[in-house]
Amino acid sequence: MRSFDYSKLAEKKWDTDILNLVAKIHECKGHQDLFIRQKPVELTRLVEIAKIQSTEASNKIEGIVTTSTRMKQLFEEKTTPRNRDENEIMGYRDVLNTIHESSEYIPIRPSYILRLHRDLLKRAGFSYGGHFKNVQNYIAETRPDGTVVTRFTPTAPCETPEAVENLCNAYEQAIAKEATDSLILIPVFICDFLCIHPFNDGNGRMSRLLTLLLLYKNGYSVGKYISIEKQIEKTKDRYYEALEEADAGWHEEKNDPTPFIRYMLQAILSCYTDFEERTGLMKASGKKSTAYDIVKKYTEEKIGKFTGAEVVSHCPGVGRSSVLAALKKLTEEGHILREGSGRDTFYIRSDSK
Repeated sequence: MRSFDYSKLAEKKWDTDILNLVAKIHECKGHQDLFIRQKPVELTRLVEIAKIQSTEASNKIEGIVTTSTRMKQLFEEKTTPRNRDENEIMGYRDVLNTIHESSEYIPIRPSYILRLHRDLLKRAGFSYGGHFKNVQNYIAETRPDGTVVTRFTPTAPCETPEAVENLCNAYEQAIAKEATDSLILIPVFICDFLCIHPFNDGNGRMSRLLTLLLLYKNGYSVGKYISIEKQIEKTKDRYYEALEEADAGWHEEKNDPTPFIRYMLQAILSCYTDFEERTGLMKASGKKSTAYDIVKKYTEEKIGKFTGAEVVSHCPGVGRSSVLAALKKLTEEGHILREGSGRDTFYIRSDSK
C-alpha cells in the first residue's frame, strides 16, 4: 500500500510560477478579509449565488442536471425533488450548507468524511452512502473511436479504510508542523483522495466539497462568495488533464502533484480575482470606485448580451436602483446598447455591432 509522507513537500523546490500564485492568493485573501469586516451585509447576495452555482456546477461535471428554473425553485424550497438527479443535487446543497456553517467543527478524519458522504447521498436513498467502497472501481477514459480504456486503477476496497486514515493523519501532521504552505497541501490531499477513490459513487463531488472545507479551515473563504466548483466546471478539460499528469506513478510513489497544484492555485486565484471585480475592490489610481465605475467595468469585460438582473448579481456592493441608473447612463453615453423591451430587455456592448 502507498504511504503518505507530506514532510517531503517541505524539501521540494517549487517552480517560480507556483510560488507567485501562492503569494498572489495570500495578497487577495488580505483584501477580501478587510472587505468582509467592513461590509459583511453587502455580500449576502454573493453567498446565495455561489451556493446555487456550486451545487449546479459540481453535479453537472458528473452528468447530474436539472433546469435553471428547477434549481432556483429547489433552493427557495418552492418545490420538492422529483427525480434521483434532483435528490442528489439537494444532497450536495445539504453538505455545502454544513461546510459553510460549521467548517471549524469538521475535523479531517475518516469518520467525518464518511458522514459527509452519507449526507451527500442520503436524499437519493443509496445504501452505500456513508460507507467505503465494497467493489473495485476504475477511472476510465472514452477515446474518440468510442472505446473505453482504464486510465487508472484506484486503491483496492480492502485497503481503502487504512489508506484514508493514513491520508488524513499525514495531512493533519503536515498542517501542525507548518513547514509547507496549506495552499500546497490542499491540492496534494485532494489528488491523493481521488487516487484512493474511496467510494462506490460520489468521489468527484466529495473531492470538491473537501476542497472547500480545507480552504475554509485554513482561512481561505473565497468559496463562500465565488463558486470554486463553477470555475472547475468551466475548465474541466484542464482539470482532468492535470489530474492525469499528477497521478502517473502514484502507486509506486513516483508521481508529481505539481500539475494539479498549479491548476488548483490558478482556479483559486481566479475566484479571488472575480471576488475583487464583483465587489469593486479593484480601483483605478487608488480612488474608491463608484456604482457607475463598477457597472461600467462589468460591461466592458462582458462578452455577449446581459440583463440588468445579471449585472445586479455580479455587482453585490451596488444596489439595484444604482445599477439600473448606471446602465441608463452608460446607454445614453453610447457605451452599451439596450435591446428588447419589458422582461425581454437586454444589453450589449456598443462595439459588438
